[in-house]
Amino acid sequence: MTQAPLVVRYSNPLTRRLLRLGVPMGPNLLLTVRGRTSGLPRTAPVAVVETEGRRLIIAAYGEVNWVRNLRAAGEADIQVRGRKEHVRATELSLADATRFYRETVPAFVAAFGRIGRFFVRSLFRLIGPEVLGDPPRAAALHPVFELWAVDAPP
Repeated sequence: MTQAPLVVRYSNPLTRRLLRLGVPMGPNLLLTVRGRTSGLPRTAPVAVVETEGRRLIIAAYGEVNWVRNLRAAGEADIQVRGRKEHVRATELSLADATRFYRETVPAFVAAFGRIGRFFVRSLFRLIGPEVLGDPPRAAALHPVFELWAVDAPP
């Protein structure tokens, strides 16, 4: 997949506005990265998985523009509940991404209560059934990046 579904593309402007205002929207935050061709800042809402002191973002819709831009730039700004932070980004290797989908995603889902698990599972199923059931395929289709505060070691 190289672009988000139509409903996501149409709702992104509203999602961006709400996130800029600091409205909590679950695991979502704003990622602003320099465009790889234009050099202009590009902002996209992304979902983050925070676990064991790590902050990881999943390319839910595959090789979309923010993914290619983040690979090229290696750094970005994130905005979480109105607070901005500059981060470095490291893409997980295929083996590490597979391990992430095999171990971290199920643990992340399990951490929610019964109703929360239903919603989180539903969210992951929207991304693709492989995210919950086929870790090697999920890793191949949905790159994962770890975000590091600029002053933190990679």
